[in-house]
Amino acid sequence: MAYLILALIILIPLIIFGTGFYYGNRRKSWHENQGEGAVRQLLTEYCEASTSHFLNNVTLDYKDGTTQIDHILITENGILVIETKHYTGWLFAHERQPQWTQVIYKLKYKFLNPILQNQKHLKAVRHLLDFLPSDEIQGLVVFSGDAQFKTEIPRNVIHIEDLSSYVDDFRCGSLSLNRVQFCVGRLECKRLELTSQTDVEHQAYLERKFGETHD
Repeated sequence: MAYLILALIILIPLIIFGTGFYYGNRRKSWHENQGEGAVRQLLTEYCEASTSHFLNNVTLDYKDGTTQIDHILITENGILVIETKHYTGWLFAHERQPQWTQVIYKLKYKFLNPILQNQKHLKAVRHLLDFLPSDEIQGLVVFSGDAQFKTEIPRNVIHIEDLSSYVDDFRCGSLSLNRVQFCVGRLECKRLELTSQTDVEHQAYLERKFGETHD
């Protein structure tokens, strides 16, 4: 019995730490896809009731490699490049810090600042849609899951329950319906084919460049 108790004392912290690591330092899991699916559902409902369009899982060539974007929302009021994150626990964040901190049961680990992560996505979309003023294309980070920020939430970072109202109030440009459709066509034309091979090649590029899978 004593050996069983000792084993549990050793294993439980490892399991908890592994759970935290699982949520932050890995390729896309079922949990991340669940978060993206929830955002997709909200954007679907928004676009069905408007002239807006959105694209999911968009891989674009950019500079010396590729960049993978969770969602792009194209509206008559501007364009949103959206990065989705699914986390649990407590989050400590600052807009300019290279890394943020997640805490689960007093165990801590770092993860890449998703605002900075989304900057490359934003630059790739602005480069492709260079006929638009750059400030008409903005970035947004959406957190799903039950994570709580223990610091002030940085600008352009929201919880998923606030996404609908954020999009309703979003104003950063004025695009005609024809221009909206043209932007959608340009993105659809230039995105790489959505295949498992595309994802494998993109992950291989990230590992060559960074040693880890930072999208």
